[in-house]
Amino acid sequence: MRQNPWLRLTVALAMGCAMTGAAAVCAQATDKKLQAGRSDAAPAATTSDENFVIGPDDVLAIDVWKEPNLSRAFPVRSDGKITLPLIGELQASGKTPRQLQEEIASKLQKYVSEPEVTVIVQEIRSHRFNILGQVTKPGSYLLTSSTTVLDAIAMAGGFRDFAKKKSIYVLRQNPDSTQQRLPFNYNEVIKGRDFEHNVTLKPRDTVVVP
Repeated sequence: MRQNPWLRLTVALAMGCAMTGAAAVCAQATDKKLQAGRSDAAPAATTSDENFVIGPDDVLAIDVWKEPNLSRAFPVRSDGKITLPLIGELQASGKTPRQLQEEIASKLQKYVSEPEVTVIVQEIRSHRFNILGQVTKPGSYLLTSSTTVLDAIAMAGGFRDFAKKKSIYVLRQNPDSTQQRLPFNYNEVIKGRDFEHNVTLKPRDTVVVP
């Protein structure tokens, strides 16, 4: 029976590892040599944040395995869409990376046999909040999933001398295009009162410090 050449290579490398005692190093070398010798090796698994929702201005790295002409960075336009080769316009905003990659793979089946698609958010530009008024560094800041009003104030360098700490509020855009005003009394919150007013910020919220 003809022995598998990859098996012979694996056994030889493993014996060398045992002789030198450098098991971890050799195991890594074994994996690299095997991958280098296989032209059909599957791409490394990639994970994305399941809860992240793509928004306008984000930059997406889209990779279609073995299709270099379809794989590159795509900016999400202000209308929430991207334009892909073969597919054309596709709505990206409002979807998670996994949802988008599944939709792209489905649409590519007309042109590519068993397409394997990976979508990674390369640059997060949509998830930001604004802070205005009597803070040291007003402006637009990157928003994480746990950023609160207190966090926003700290990120902006704290208050200026004449800030009205009792009259801070958050302006939030509702889905129906109306605006919501959420009060925030700094003096009460740091005393442990009205702590529910220290809300977690959402994309495009604006913290106003009079």
